[in-house]
Amino acid sequence: MSDSNNPELHVNEEPSNDFMDTAIGFGAMFGFLFLMGIVATAITLVK
Repeated sequence: MSDSNNPELHVNEEPSNDFMDTAIGFGAMFGFLFLMGIVATAITLVK
């Protein structure tokens, strides 16, 4: 097992938390769309 391309021997340089990455992405997208909705509603009500 001296093959350096073996994925089992690969050291993960940057351990990541996939659940938190997904949760942060979902929260950021929700916040952005919520803000867009508020702005669109405000523009509609002002006219």
